[in-house]
Amino acid sequence: MTELLPLFPLGTVLFPGLVLPLHLFEERYRLLIRDLLERPKPWRLGVVGIEVGHEVGDTAGLRLAGVGCVAEVHGVNGRPDGRFDIVTIGADRFRVKRLDRGLPYLRGEVEFLPEEAGAEPGPLAHRARLLFQLYRHRLAAVGADVVEPVDLPDDPVRLSYLIASAVVLDGHEKQRLLEAEDAALRLRAEHDLLARENRLLNGLATVPAGQFLDTSVHPN
Repeated sequence: MTELLPLFPLGTVLFPGLVLPLHLFEERYRLLIRDLLERPKPWRLGVVGIEVGHEVGDTAGLRLAGVGCVAEVHGVNGRPDGRFDIVTIGADRFRVKRLDRGLPYLRGEVEFLPEEAGAEPGPLAHRARLLFQLYRHRLAAVGADVVEPVDLPDDPVRLSYLIASAVVLDGHEKQRLLEAEDAALRLRAEHDLLARENRLLNGLATVPAGQFLDTSVHPN
């Protein structure tokens, strides 16, 4: 079963359960929100990653990722000049089957993807949880601004998405985690990525901070 969903191409990957605030200033996305507000709740749009192109302008979203995430709109603040600030929460993942460019904003015929734990996720979740806690500790050790300890969920699906959203990775790696078929595969990939990041951070912690400062260059 498919659904026609308004799409918002973005340079950020949204994961289920995560909060994403958006500032909408282009006329096509103002129209998108106005159209949504005329419908019954829940108000839903699809956030899909940009592989080629930009978020705004004529080259916006020349090529989009094949898998995105529904953003449920939970707060709307309309400004006097017509712009909108909205707060969304990630919901279902979907695969884009067909694009519809018949309106000023993009729409997609999407197929929703199941959320499954996969094969034996328990041990994978345990190892990923330990590596994630070490990752946060090493981030703090190199001077990163780390938020207060998070309450990691026991559910492997929710845990896999929380880790995916919190680890500093490039867009391609984030997209790969979003597209993982189940939580076990996602947690296994996160285990490898966290092991890599922890090695890098451990190396940074052994180098004096002065090694990273170039006093000959000053920002304007």
